[in-house]
Amino acid sequence: MRPDIKLDSVWMSGLGWLRESISFPTPQSQTNTIVVPGRNSPIRYTEALGRVSYQPRSFEIILSMLGTREQFNQKVSAVVNPFAGHLVKVVCSEEPGLYAIGTLEMSPAYDPLTRKGQLTVSCSDGDSYRYHVNETVVTVTGGGNVILDNDYMPVVPVITATAETALGWQIGTDTFQKSVSPGTWEFPEMELQAGRNVVSVTGNGTVTFRYREGCL
Repeated sequence: MRPDIKLDSVWMSGLGWLRESISFPTPQSQTNTIVVPGRNSPIRYTEALGRVSYQPRSFEIILSMLGTREQFNQKVSAVVNPFAGHLVKVVCSEEPGLYAIGTLEMSPAYDPLTRKGQLTVSCSDGDSYRYHVNETVVTVTGGGNVILDNDYMPVVPVITATAETALGWQIGTDTFQKSVSPGTWEFPEMELQAGRNVVSVTGNGTVTFRYREGCL
């Protein structure tokens, strides 16, 4: 399968572009250190809030084509007009289940001697995490323990209940209890961690947990 790239819902190969190269590095952590005279190691604040925060994701994609200047201009217009300067979801064909999101900038260049055109697609303000294309949806009817598996990114699920329901869960050594009426709810303290999360559900209705997972 030829490597491809998708911007929102458009595959670049369908517009006549070949994905020549891609640089998609892991975002750097937000680090802050203080060097104290007399200490052999600095004071590090990278995890001062209990977890690592990351800088915006930067990436670069180079697309190429062979043809006349007129053909190049047409292909550039098909990409630049709808996507340049816009917040766009970017999907690599190697990992079709994940997308990055950021503002795209375009830089075209054409060599008349080789009849080769290139379009550099770059981003410097992308979200640190890549998100799952499909949301995770878990539904339980009649109560019980619900297993909510989550990727690396912490996320708070949106909860929809059809009847009066009691929820219980534990994060670390802290336990939480919530009673909800029919409707849609979101509790910041129900932040799903990486791996398996267990929530107890007591009630006769249907409860749905909906969340989008993410990873670096």
